[in-house]
Parts: sequence; C-alpha cells; structure tokens
Amino acid sequence: FTDDNKEWLKPKQKGKQKEKSKPKTYKSESEDEDDDEDDSGNEDNDGSEMEVDSEDDTPGKKKVGGEKYKVGTLDDLFKDSDNENGDASSEDEGADSGGKLEYDSDSSAAEKDSDDDDDDDDMLPIEKANIKLKKKQKFDKQLADEEMQLNIAKQDVFAFPSEEELQNPASLQDVHQRIKDVVTVLGDFNRLKEEGRSRCEYTDLLLKDLCTYYSYNEFLMEVLMQIFPVQELVEFLEASETARPVTIRTNSLKTRRRDLAQALINRGVNLDPVGKWSKVGLVVYSSTVPIGATPEYLAGHYILQGASSFLPVMALAPQENERILDMCAAPGGKASHIAAIMKNTGTLFANDANKERTKAIVGNFHRLGVVNAVICNHDGREFPDVMKGFDRVLLDAPCTGTGVIAKDPSVKTTKDQKDIQRCFNIQRQLLLAAIDCCSAKSSSGGYIVYSTCSILPEENEWVVNYALKRRNVKLVPTGLDFGTEGFVKYRHHRFHPSLKLTRRFYPHTHNMDGFYVAKLKKFSNVIPEPFKDEDDEEIDGKTTEQATENGDVDGDSDEGKTKSEEKPKSEGKKKQGPVKRPAPADGAQPQQKKAKPNVQAKRPQVATTTNK
Repeated sequence: FTDDNKEWLKPKQKGKQKEKSKPKTYKSESEDEDDDEDDSGNEDNDGSEMEVDSEDDTPGKKKVGGEKYKVGTLDDLFKDSDNENGDASSEDEGADSGGKLEYDSDSSAAEKDSDDDDDDDDMLPIEKANIKLKKKQKFDKQLADEEMQLNIAKQDVFAFPSEEELQNPASLQDVHQRIKDVVTVLGDFNRLKEEGRSRCEYTDLLLKDLCTYYSYNEFLMEVLMQIFPVQELVEFLEASETARPVTIRTNSLKTRRRDLAQALINRGVNLDPVGKWSKVGLVVYSSTVPIGATPEYLAGHYILQGASSFLPVMALAPQENERILDMCAAPGGKASHIAAIMKNTGTLFANDANKERTKAIVGNFHRLGVVNAVICNHDGREFPDVMKGFDRVLLDAPCTGTGVIAKDPSVKTTKDQKDIQRCFNIQRQLLLAAIDCCSAKSSSGGYIVYSTCSILPEENEWVVNYALKRRNVKLVPTGLDFGTEGFVKYRHHRFHPSLKLTRRFYPHTHNMDGFYVAKLKKFSNVIPEPFKDEDDEEIDGKTTEQATENGDVDGDSDEGKTKSEEKPKSEGKKKQGPVKRPAPADGAQPQQKKAKPNVQAKRPQVATTTNK
C-alpha cells in the first residue's frame, strides 16, 4: 500500500458523511504513471491489487495505466456498500418493530453528535452496532417495566364489598385476605382507593374484620387503632397471638449465669443469653425437663420471669445499703431482683395489698435466699401514713394488661372504658403515694420508677403527666438503651415534652411483653397545693366523682376488695363519693366540698372507715 491508499486501512464510513467531511480528489494520469513506475516491483506480488484488477469492468471506476484504480473510486465503493447496509438494516428494524420507534430519532441524533467526534471515527462498525443494540434493549426494557407496573396497578385495585357481601358471613381466609387488601389500600389511599369511597369506610371495614379475625371487642380495637398505624397494628395483633419466649433470671445471690447455663445445658436445656442489655437473663428455646422443676430451680438458682420484668429494676438502679420500697411486690420477682442487686444489704420493703398474694412473696424469698426484706400488707395509697423516707420506690401498678394479651387472652373481650377509668384512678393515687414515700433529701436516691404491663396512654403517659402537675418531681432518663420513646401527644391531648424520656416496649418490635417504664426524680418534699382535688380529675369528659356515683369506677385496687364487699359499708347513705372521702357524721355534703384538699389529713379517715 502507498500513502495515497492509506484509506484502505480505515473502517468503512457512511458515504454521505464521508463526502461532507472529506471531498473526493483525483490524480492526473501523469502522476499515476509516475507512481506506477515507482511501485512496479510491488504490484506483481500484491494479491489484493490482483483482486481489484479483476474487477476493472465495474461501472463508475476509471483505470489508469491499465493496472491501478484511483483513490476516488475507492470512496465510491465504500459509499455504495454503506448505503446497501443501511437500507438492509432499516428494513430489518422496520420488520421487527412494525413501525418507527421513538428511540430512532434519539439514536440518530446521538449518532450525528458522536460522528463529529474524532474518537467515533476509530470505532469499528460492529462496535457502533453494539451501541445501537444496547439503546434499543434499554428502550424495550423501559416499555416492559411500564407495562408491568400498569398490570400490577390493575391487579391491586381492591373492590369494596357490597352490603350483601358484608351481611353474609365470610370464611376466616377471606377475612384475612380482605384485611391485607384494605391495609394495602390505606397505605396508598389516593392511588388505590375506589371512586366515591372515603377513608372512614375502609377503616370501619378494617375494624370489623380485625375484631372478627382476632376476636377483640370493638372498643379495645378502636383504642389500639388510635395508638398504632394500620400496618403496625396488624403486626402487634399477630405478635400478641403468640406467647413470648420463656426467660429465666439468674439469682446472683447463689450462682453466676455462666455456671447456671452450663448446668442447664447438661440437663438438656437449649438456651442463650437474653441479650447484651441484661447480665442475668437467659432465654429458653427448648428443654427435655420441666424448666420449673429442675434441682437448680428448687435450689433457688433462678426464677421464671419475663424479660420485660427486668426493665423496671434496671431503671431503678438500686444501690447497696439503701432503703427501698416495692409498693406492689407480689409475687416477688422484681423485689428479689432488687435484693440481688443490693447483695442482701440495706432494707427492702415488699408490700402488697392482697394478703393472699404475699404468701407467694414469702415462698420466693425463702427459695432465692433473700434475707434483707420486710414483707408487709398495706394499701399502697395509705403507705405514706405507715412509713416514709425511702431512697427509691418501685411502683409496678395494676393495669388492664393490654401488653400481655398472649398470657391472658381474656383481655380481648373483657376490657372496656370502665376498666380503663378504674385503673387510671388507682394508678394515679398509687403514684402520688409512691412519690410521697420517697425522700428528696436522700443522698443516693430520691428516684421513683413507675411501670405497667399496658400499652394504653391512659394508664401510662396520662398518669405520669398527672403526677408531674401534682408533685415536685421531674422525669429523668431511664438508663435503658432500647425501647420506643413515650408519647408527647395522643389524639387531641398534649403531654409534657419530657415524657419522651419514658420508654415503651412492644411484642412485635422487641419480642417481649408490652411494657411501659418511667423514672422520676423528686427534688422537694413539699406537696404543692392543688387547684382541685385528685378525685375530680377529668378523664374523657367525666370526673372521678361522677363516674363513681354512676357505678363506672371501682374505688378499690384489683388486688383488694371487690364491689360486693363494699356494699354493706355504703348502706344507709343516700349519696357518697369515693371511699377516700367519706361524708361527715352529720351528712353535711356542702361542708365536704368546701374543705381544702389535704392528702395527709384524709388518709387516716380511710383506715377508720374500713375498721367500722
């Protein structure tokens, strides 16, 4: 090849673009003859030149000297071949797609821009074809994805059942599937809703289906729907259907967790540590022996206790040689945990209002080796009259048990507004009494921990917020590294911002019973003068006194007397408020209302009335 024929070494270019970029030039015959004489020795051995010579009759080509073509005719060959290839490729594309695609214009524009670059001139035809093929594949994939999304959207449309379908009983499988569909619609309501249907219609349908499938009463289900989002509500209900894993707490007074775990493993117990957050907890997966009848259990090396019951004691953080009160201690699991942390030093008062349940405290303390405890039987609301000045107080208040539905399924159908109202009254009175029992002058303490096994804000944040208004206390961090923050707003109610320091625990999130923990610090022993008596606190538009008169509230604790036991005491009285506020002997009700509320002065009257 000569320098003039260097175009042979370059890839084929499109004829039109080649003509625009480089015009054709022809050599004169004299110049060609000079080139032939210089290269005469090479022409004899060049096979490619012989092949070109064999096609000397092709029209449009000019032969010079009888042996060599001009460079201009070589460009014409490339032009013709490119045009033929372009026509063939366009026909094939038209046959495949059935018409012109939208990406043709984009790809042609991209090709024109790319042809202007010098780098594209060095690309082989197969590389350019590969780029074009990738663009086509990308466009086809985009069309397929859009079509798939359209099909999915059509399939996901939930047909709202008619009135006839709602009246006819459906199978549990159909109800469960309808719950899933409604939850999906509520998750993207604007896109998936049916024309003419409101969100209330879907929520009402979901409420009925959830009550049917999970066997709840409508009142409790409505309360739960106000606490959780729809998707999380279903997760909570599913988790509440399954019992939580069995957990045990190592008694550090007698053994170590490592030694206990090895002993139980040797007996065929499959277990693991409950988590990094606890140094004494073990979770039991399976056992070949009864976990509550092993020699280690009888020797007091461990106690069966839920993982959530560790949390209040961990938040209380008892210290050695302190004076600590567990106001509602039965059956003694948390109290024995406190004694173990105190290493049997100081003094622990384990109180419970139910005398029969104190027997369980005695049995557990003997088995676990607790020797620094005093077991007593008093109404927690009266305990400030019995003893004060404690460094720390733990109040695990009686509640509706909505966090332990897996243990007690009867909660689904037996709890109503009256139960919540009654528990609220008891809890706030117990919390105020616990605060009064604690000493703000304690050098190491002055802390009160309030906990319940309920997830209802009426029994948790509402009670703590009430105590913040009535006593000189403030919320402090619980010291627990996990858990959900407490509510600072619930429906139309707004609580103190510091309530976010409290902790909530759910079965579907933390794999433990539903629980609530709040830790308060008492900074003054002075009881502020309330604006009105505690008994008149409004809950859902009704005062405690009104609710008691209507029979909606039971003034006694769940662990104490029943309503039937209180009936003989109220005979002969036309109108009486709570037991806590008995009328004077002369029955002068107006004087009772004008009397200034004084908690310390009223509590001895309760004992006198009870003795009568």
